[in-house]
Parts: sequence; structure tokens; C-alpha cells
Amino acid sequence: MTTDTPARLLQLLSLLQTPREWPGGELAERLGVSRRTIRRDVDRLRELGYPVQASMGADGGYRLVAGKALPPLVLDDEEAVAIAVGLRAGAGHAVEGLEEASVRALAKLEQVLPSRLRHRVTTLQAATTPLTSGDGPNIAPETLTVMASTVAGRERLRFAYRAADGTPSRRLTEPYRLVSTGRRWYLVAYDLEREDWRTFRVDRVSEPFATGARFVERELPEGSAAEYLRRSMQRGQESYDYVVAFAEPVDAVAARLPGWLGAPEPDERGGCVLRGRGSGPVEWLAARLAMLGFDFTVREPAELVDGVREMGERLSRAARPR
Repeated sequence: MTTDTPARLLQLLSLLQTPREWPGGELAERLGVSRRTIRRDVDRLRELGYPVQASMGADGGYRLVAGKALPPLVLDDEEAVAIAVGLRAGAGHAVEGLEEASVRALAKLEQVLPSRLRHRVTTLQAATTPLTSGDGPNIAPETLTVMASTVAGRERLRFAYRAADGTPSRRLTEPYRLVSTGRRWYLVAYDLEREDWRTFRVDRVSEPFATGARFVERELPEGSAAEYLRRSMQRGQESYDYVVAFAEPVDAVAARLPGWLGAPEPDERGGCVLRGRGSGPVEWLAARLAMLGFDFTVREPAELVDGVREMGERLSRAARPR
């Protein structure tokens, strides 16, 4: 019998969060209390914001239904380990669609995991090899979680950094946002020693350390973190404007399109048009557009038209039987 009311409420909540209806008698038996106590405990959960629905009948049952807000979840050991392993595997490979919110969730979960479960997560991940679709470099999940926690807590972050030419340095920053491009993770931060904003490739970061020193968030000079990253990547590179038309509706294309490529706009024929500015090899943009899985037409620039045509011919040759 569980006599401690908070502990009993947590046990009851854990049972109700499984997708089934629990007869009142079964709940009372599992928790070693009376049905009247179960009814009182259900009322307490409702007062805390948990939408518990009761059914009528001789042995009325209870189940948790969807509400207006997400209440705190209660996870058992196996569930917590499974979620942590899944988030770490995805975060470490910068899988497209895994945005900053997912990394924040991982940071929150790992912060409260007991040491015995943290060890299980590490052991299980070390014994498995994930198969991912991303072509970017691998990243230690611990690096992302440390960065995410300092971004959320507005805490200064110190780390070692390796530049593109291999030059090492130590950085003290005020982290602003983590941005995923689908292939890589970047940190947008204010560099205190250089007294300016900088972007850092996370796969070149090592020894991240949360200093504990809080700061007041500065205003980013150029819109959102994603926009700032896009412009910083274009500096020093030849850039071009692109216009691409899709026959699919705007919602379908937007659902598969990385945000950093731009936002499609609907056209008069029921399709949509994507306009943006790119830099680097046009072949990479051609490949990324083809990966969306929709038919598309490149209107400009001419270099991208040629790049798409050459890629199509190359792929056609590769598919011919020999």
C-alpha cells in the first residue's frame, strides 16, 4: 500500500498515461487503496491540469485524454532510456527536421536522468550504429546538449574551436541560437574577446563548458539566427538568386523544404514558387531540390538550369543497363 500521497499520485499518473482505460477497481488494487481514494486522487490530478476522463458503469473506468496543454509526463526507466537514445542518435548526425526544440528536449531529459540510466544510455548508444540519411559530420550529443542548455539559460559558453584551415583557438561566447541546415549544426553567438557576432560549426567545437555566468541577451544585427547564418555563409562566396516552380501546393512543398532555402509562395495555378539566394556549387542545390521528391522547374539562374540538366543526364546514364 502506498501511503505517501505525492508518490501515489505519480504512480497513478504513470498508469493513466498508458493508452487504455483503467477500471477503478484495478487501479485501487494496484495501488493498494480504496476506490474512494482513487476518486479523490483523480480529482487532485484534474486540479493539476491533467484531463482525466471517467466512464460510467458498475466498475467505472478512467483514462487520460488530450487536453489544451501538454502536462508533465511520467516515464519509467525503459521509456526514458529509449527516448534519450533516440534523441542522441538523431542529434549527433544533424538529421534534417531535428530542430533546436528537439535538442532542448534532449538537454532537459539528460539533466534529470539518474546516473544509472545515463550509464545505460551511453552503453546502449556505444553498442549500436545508427543508419542516417544525413551527409554531414557526426557530432557528440553531449556537445549539443551543453550548447542547448547554455542557450536556454543565457549562460556564457567556453569551448575550443578548430577553424577551416586547422588553426586552434579558445572562445568565450554568449550563445544565441543553434541552427541546423540539415547537413550540419551551427552555433550563432557573440564572441566576447573579438567583440562581434560569429557563427561556429558545431562539429569543429570541442571541450564545451558552461561557465555559470549569466548574461543579458544581445540583439542580433540581422533578423533571425537562420538569416544571420545564411548571410554569413554567403560572405566571401559567389552568390546567385534562384527561382524554382513546383506543381505541388505550397503546404506540401513547405513541409519538406528546409527553412534556410526560403519559404515557397503560392502561384495562380495551384502550385508554388520558391525564391532565394544561394552560394557555393549549384550542383548541391540541384541535388537538394531533387531530394524533395516533387517535380520542379528551374526558372533561374541559367547555371542552375544547366546543373539540373547535367545531373539528370548523369543519373540517366547511371541507370542504363550494361
